[in-house]
Amino acid sequence: MQYITMEAPGGPEALTLADGPAPTPREGEVLIRVAAAGVNRPDIAQRQGAYPPPPGASPILGMEIAGTIAALGPGVESHKIGDQVCALVSGGGYAEYCAAPAAQCLPIPQGLSLIEAAALPETYFTVWTNVFQRGHLQAGETFLVHGGSSGIGTTAIQLAHQFGARVIADAGTEEKCAVCRSLGAELAINYKTQDFVAEAKQFTEGRGVDLILDMVGGPYFSRNLAALAREGRLVQIAFLQGAKIEVDLTLLMVKRLTVTGSTLRPRTVAEKGAIARDLHEHVWPLLESGKVRPLIYRTFPLADVAQAHALMESSEHIGKIVLTVS
Repeated sequence: MQYITMEAPGGPEALTLADGPAPTPREGEVLIRVAAAGVNRPDIAQRQGAYPPPPGASPILGMEIAGTIAALGPGVESHKIGDQVCALVSGGGYAEYCAAPAAQCLPIPQGLSLIEAAALPETYFTVWTNVFQRGHLQAGETFLVHGGSSGIGTTAIQLAHQFGARVIADAGTEEKCAVCRSLGAELAINYKTQDFVAEAKQFTEGRGVDLILDMVGGPYFSRNLAALAREGRLVQIAFLQGAKIEVDLTLLMVKRLTVTGSTLRPRTVAEKGAIARDLHEHVWPLLESGKVRPLIYRTFPLADVAQAHALMESSEHIGKIVLTVS
């Protein structure tokens, strides 16, 4: 098969096309002939040498794919050869073939293409487990998502809106803010010209928001605490502006706040499989009805992966970037 490799960490130019053997599915896995693979921020971090794959995972980049099952590993009875699926994987997605745990495979939602389906697993698994399972977002609550025009952001806005929350999002341009509003955000804040703490407080008549999903970290941490209402929750899923901070914990105590966070990639197949079942039950009907949808900003052939990574690093995109595999 053809796949994307890199001899050493570096910039987008470090990624090159190579030839090698296709993987063999292990116990409980399926082999997927990949039609498309999503590009995500963790892929950038891995390419830069800052986010190594967990033990036993493929060293090839790529954590979400869609395609057709080409072979079954021992013990797999839930799928059959020829099924079209999308899957969350711990690595190996930037390739013509990828092995995936059967428990982490989901059927292609009716009405979606394989390219659209490849944009689902990483963002939808992440949003579901962090916003709804860890963040316990409820109908009627106010939810703030930073980076509202990102793949995670566009997914979080849509799902929170569909489940009855009032959504606030921030983004870096007026165009991106307009997209956030079109997806269900009642308030879109341009973080380059507006203070999200003040805007969120004004929107909630001084109360503050119930839940924040943050991938920025650094200087946002203290500001997030200030923006939260009493009994509010902050869920941290990345730290694009730094993981180490100095913070006054007074607000944490006075407002009885909850701060949590998670990483998805190292979690067990059983844990990810449970998320997949929840998504199939609660979210897949929304996708099939057209009430939520992945936003595809641009696609690139697998061989042009360096261009895809450069685009993601520019932060010019809105929604998802996807690699297509012939």
